[in-house]
Amino acid sequence: MTARTQVPTPSVGLASRLARVLPVPAGAGLARVLVQRNVMAFRHGWIAIVTGFAEPVFYLFSLGIGLGALVHQVTTDAGQQVPYPVFVAPALLASSAMNGAIFDSTFNVFFKLKYAKLYDSVLATPMGPRDVAVGETSWSLIRGAFYAFAFLVVAWLAGTVVSWWTLLALPAAIFISFAFSAVGMFATTFMRSWVDFDYVTLAIQPMFLFSATFFPLATYPDSVQWIVRLTPLYHGVALERSLMLGEIGPGLLVHVGYLTVLGVLGLVGAARRIEKLLLS
Repeated sequence: MTARTQVPTPSVGLASRLARVLPVPAGAGLARVLVQRNVMAFRHGWIAIVTGFAEPVFYLFSLGIGLGALVHQVTTDAGQQVPYPVFVAPALLASSAMNGAIFDSTFNVFFKLKYAKLYDSVLATPMGPRDVAVGETSWSLIRGAFYAFAFLVVAWLAGTVVSWWTLLALPAAIFISFAFSAVGMFATTFMRSWVDFDYVTLAIQPMFLFSATFFPLATYPDSVQWIVRLTPLYHGVALERSLMLGEIGPGLLVHVGYLTVLGVLGLVGAARRIEKLLLS
């Protein structure tokens, strides 16, 4: 991009609607141009996106179906007994949304920020640092939602979808992607080198294993349960599991609220950090 790049007028797309609820300056809807740039960039690298949801799918078949042949029935925290594959599928759906969002908002954003110097070029246009934050977060959210959709199709084909409430599982995955993409980008602005991404793995892997992903929360010791409840993936898992099993209640609003607040805080923090890094 150069200073002469013509930027389309804001649309009523996701990035524009998101920008309206944040403390960003006029013109933040221009962030959609960065989303369009990422779409064009990945037209020839689509295989990287397609393969990104493979890990949760492998877990579904290796643990969900393989271990499910031994476990048979699991009692959820709501007291419902379900087959083990049906129990674990919603958690892996939440993990798919997390993976898609976090991988793009960390590794890819770091490369653009430190090596490709893409955002330096972007700031030569009418776009500002906060447009960068909204645009990259929106793209990570889209990628996470795609992962979730692809996994949901696999889960349906595997026979682990048992409730019509599952139709809301994809919109719920968007909240998960939003939270992780915003926080991931905020954390990336503090990264100094590729070595620092070991901390990303250190945070993501325990969350994946211990956020009530493979076992009900009640199986954890009381002293550990409150720690699990603080993790964002737990709220994503609980949200998806409640929807896919038809366990609907007011507690869903707590999970949605947690993910929304976390996403907004991460997005505002990322915008301010990018502004400090590129304009100071």
